[in-house]
This record gives sequence, structure tokens and C-alpha cells, in this order.
Amino acid sequence: MKDQNCGYCMRGELLDAFGIYICELGVSTLILFREQSHPGRCIVAYKDHVGELTDLSGEERDAFFADVARASQAIHAAFHPDKVNYGAYGDTGRHLHFHLVPKYKDGYEWGGVFEMNPGRVKLSEAEYAGMIEKIKANL
Repeated sequence: MKDQNCGYCMRGELLDAFGIYICELGVSTLILFREQSHPGRCIVAYKDHVGELTDLSGEERDAFFADVARASQAIHAAFHPDKVNYGAYGDTGRHLHFHLVPKYKDGYEWGGVFEMNPGRVKLSEAEYAGMIEKIKANL
């Protein structure tokens, strides 16, 4: 099921406002977050428009977490963060997704409170493409 007002469901301009499509995973879509204060930050969005983990069967949930783990492994291999933090939000956009936020000991917000969209770092299209290639090479 799809929601016509959801960037994860419809892609196009709705998704382009905050992310860049990378690829399909088992039951999810992998998206590069445009704001890159945390280099390598991505989103893993479930394939269907569901709002909660509790909306999934055990098998669907396990497959979703396998996708989250696969994306995290690729981020670790591509960018070598000291830690990847995982955030599941959705107060306003009720589509199940996880933010995978690489953190670096000498980088932005290490040891501090996570800021959802700090708006500090936007990249060129070529830089985004390079990051996407690094991630894809490690999936």
C-alpha cells in the first residue's frame, strides 16, 4: 500500500526534498540523506506505508532489520565511523523508517544530543554520487 503524500512511497520531488534514492534492499529502500553533517547518513524505509514495527509480522520485521543491518555494514565499510546510531521517528510522516547516523569521535555532535536536520552540510551532486557509489560497493 502507498500513500500519495509520502516521499518514501512516491519518491520524485517529495523524496528529493530530503533524500536521494540509492537502491532497493530486501524489503526496504535505501536513501542517502541530503543533509550530511554526519558523513554517510542514510535512511532505510520499509517498502509499504506502515507506521509502526508492530504493523509487521515477525517475518517482515526480521527482514526489515536484516536490511537495516546490511545498510549499516555498508556504511561502516564505506565511511569507517566510530559508531552508527539508529533513529526511528515518524511523528509527522508515518512511514516506518530508520535513520542510520554515522558518528565520528572527532566529528559533529560526538557525545552530544542528535539534531535531526541541522542544515549544516549540503553536497554537490557529484559528491552525493560518490557517496552513493561507496555505499553500493559495500552492500
